[in-house]
Amino acid sequence: MMMEHRLKTVRLPAPAATILLLRDGDCGLEVFMVERHHEMDFGGGALVFPGGKAAREDYDPELAGLVDGAADWPAEIRVLANSAIREAFEEAGVLLARDAPSGEIIAADRLAALDPFREALELERIGLVEFLRAENLRLACDQLVPFAHWITPRDMPRRFDTHFFLAPVPAGHVGQHCGRESVDSLWIRPSDAVAAAAKWKLMFPTRMNLLKLSHAEGVSQALQAARSALPVAVEPWLEEMPDGKFVRIRADAGYEITRMPVHEMM
Repeated sequence: MMMEHRLKTVRLPAPAATILLLRDGDCGLEVFMVERHHEMDFGGGALVFPGGKAAREDYDPELAGLVDGAADWPAEIRVLANSAIREAFEEAGVLLARDAPSGEIIAADRLAALDPFREALELERIGLVEFLRAENLRLACDQLVPFAHWITPRDMPRRFDTHFFLAPVPAGHVGQHCGRESVDSLWIRPSDAVAAAAKWKLMFPTRMNLLKLSHAEGVSQALQAARSALPVAVEPWLEEMPDGKFVRIRADAGYEITRMPVHEMM
C-alpha cells in the first residue's frame, strides 16, 4: 500500500512596516505606543507600535518623485518606508512630511488641518500620491532609520515580514490614537512598558524591541546606535529544552535575550 504524504502549506509572510516614534522626555527616551482594539483579528488588546501591512498605494511608482531620502535603500525597503510614514499618520496622527515649497517639516497647525485625511487614507478614499500632491507635501523618509526585521514563524496562520523603523517625532506632533484600530495611546519609556507587561499585552517582537531600545538614554543615541547596526532577519522558533519549552531567536540579531519561556509570552 502506498503511503500518502501531505505537505504542510507554509504561508508567505505579508510585507509590513512598524514605526517607533521617539522623543526626549523628562526622564529619558520615550516611545509612542497604541493599544489595539480588542476586537482586532491580530494583536487585539495588545500595546504596540503603530504599523501594518504594506498597502497597494505604498507601491505606487509615482511616490519616487515625492520622497526625500531612502534613494540608496533596496526597492522593497523604500516601499515599507512609505508604509511606515502612512501608518504613523493614520494610527498616531504624526506626519513625517515636508511642505514641498519650503522644505520644512510640517508644523502643528498644518498637521491639525490635515487630520481628516487620516481616516480617508485608512479607508482608501484617497491614495497616498493623491494626498501628497493635493497638499503639496513630500514624505520625509530621510527621518527614518531601520531598526529591526522580524518574520512571523512558519507554522503561524497569519504571517508578516515586518521592518521596524525609528524616527524622531517632529516638534509639535504630540501623537493621538485613531479610535478605530487603536483605542488608547501613550508616550512611555521602553523599560517602563516592559515592566508593565502584566497590565498590557506585549507581543514577543514588541517586548524584544522595547528591551533593545531601552539601552538608549535619548533620541540621538537611539538613532546613532541603529545607524551603526544593520538589522538582520529574525524568525523565532519553538524548542523543547531541559527546563521547558522556549521561543528562541538567532544569537547574532543584536538582542541580549535570545530565548523566552512560552508561558511568559502573550
